[in-house]
Amino acid sequence: MERAVRYSKKREAILSVLRETNCHPSAEWVYQQLKPRHPDLSLGTVYRNLAFFQAHGLAQSVGVVSGQERFDAIVTPHSHFICNCCGTVLDLPEIFPDSGLKQSVSAQYELAVQRCELTFYGLCSSCSQENQNFKEEPLS
Repeated sequence: MERAVRYSKKREAILSVLRETNCHPSAEWVYQQLKPRHPDLSLGTVYRNLAFFQAHGLAQSVGVVSGQERFDAIVTPHSHFICNCCGTVLDLPEIFPDSGLKQSVSAQYELAVQRCELTFYGLCSSCSQENQNFKEEPLS
């Protein structure tokens, strides 16, 4: 029998902050956003609740970017782009892993693939532009 999950104002606040941003925050970012309104909030509480949300399908990990795990409250299938320069994480809602790919990998390697994530890496438009400007500036 599953334990009942108790209501928690802090848990609700953490989920709200996660759902209200599209920056794919780290636990530390969430903590910094909530600390002024919840002075007794601990970073450990944020980490535990993010793990809880993942276990219950309310959030997903995008992966580790610049040394910090980043999270997304959008759990419907979609892809991400991660900038190798500034660490920006962007949703690519129109690009999602093909279910045929899961079936192909399952059959080819005799696995039971349950989900697939697709992440692109490179330079975001801002970093790409900065990189282009740097190349064009003459050295004096």
